[in-house]
Amino acid sequence: MIQQPGEIHPGCYDKKDLCNPHRSLNFRCGLNHVKKSGQPMTDTGKDSGLMKSRSIITSLNSPMLSITLNRPNVINSLNVEMIRLIQDALDEAESSPSINLVLIKGMGDKGFCAGGDVEAIYNAVKQGDPDRGMNFFREEYELDLRIFKFPKPIIVLAHGITMGGGLGLAAGADMVLATENTIMAMPETRIGFFPDVGATGWMFSKCPAGYPEFLGLTGYRLEGPECLRLGLGSHMVIDDMLPEFMKDLEQLSEKLPADRSKAVQVLYSAFKYLRENQYIPNPDMDEWVRTCFSGKSSVNDILSLLSGYSQHKELCQASLTRLSENSPTGLALTLYLLRSNEKRTIEEVYRKDLKAARFMIRHPDYAEGIRAQLVDKDKNPVWQPGAIDEISLPGFC
Repeated sequence: MIQQPGEIHPGCYDKKDLCNPHRSLNFRCGLNHVKKSGQPMTDTGKDSGLMKSRSIITSLNSPMLSITLNRPNVINSLNVEMIRLIQDALDEAESSPSINLVLIKGMGDKGFCAGGDVEAIYNAVKQGDPDRGMNFFREEYELDLRIFKFPKPIIVLAHGITMGGGLGLAAGADMVLATENTIMAMPETRIGFFPDVGATGWMFSKCPAGYPEFLGLTGYRLEGPECLRLGLGSHMVIDDMLPEFMKDLEQLSEKLPADRSKAVQVLYSAFKYLRENQYIPNPDMDEWVRTCFSGKSSVNDILSLLSGYSQHKELCQASLTRLSENSPTGLALTLYLLRSNEKRTIEEVYRKDLKAARFMIRHPDYAEGIRAQLVDKDKNPVWQPGAIDEISLPGFC
């Protein structure tokens, strides 16, 4: 069965926390240090119930450091404080010889991470301070790039909603565990933005041909096993089996070699049963996506192919509808970045993303898209310009 392209989740972003560029980079006091038993303890000596207000919780189980995103009321959407706390936890993991594995997960049943705190950036832009928004993107991309280059293996448990910035955290991890309830998507063109966090680069090394363009432009939602089929997840764990998996992982962490690549080989060998026969191939959809999206340099060319394609009429129409609803500038920028970043190094991709983010948050479509989708929620954005033929990308192409 072929899915329809998905929609942005209404609870993906938090209105409350505003990015603070003056916050100290050294934020170790916010970490929850944990005894070997895994029970949290605070440095203040106060009641450990205080950890409920911490945006990041860390715990040490054997040689495995767990980092838990702890804003479940907003599906763990990322803000600057969380990013800095994760960086501090990674500092600790990198420098400690007793830690040889990092696990990143999210609190709550709804999901791992719904993305970045977009409404906070929106507020900064509306207040005439886009540089405050750029501070978030800069620190987010630095964290994502660090995960790619980290000297010890990193595992992400991508349960439930895992979108945007959540996929950014997962992209550089060695194992990305999906469950039957996982939903992955890059829906940024719906809010007048583009699939950032390096996606226009790393999707080419993960996804079959055509899917980087298809996922990036339409915001198509992957559910459960499809996350593995398209390469954004690496392993599949049924929710009910997570406690058993965690127990096995803790035991295995004590035997991992220090070298990241060798440790990953051990992990993949031990959990190969979580990769085998976990999804059903879909060659018909693969062929459709490859024909209509792969290697295309013009959004109009894609629209023409979809309009004239003789098969998969329902999916073609759903894709045309979704593309017609998304920001024309966001679509044009996304396709430009996909073509530009396809063979670039990951460092170059993140530099391009920073430039593109600086352009888009100053573009009227960004504030308008967030207003229509997340603030007023009228779902009726007025894009400027409103047609793909009128798009200009100064400084890009």
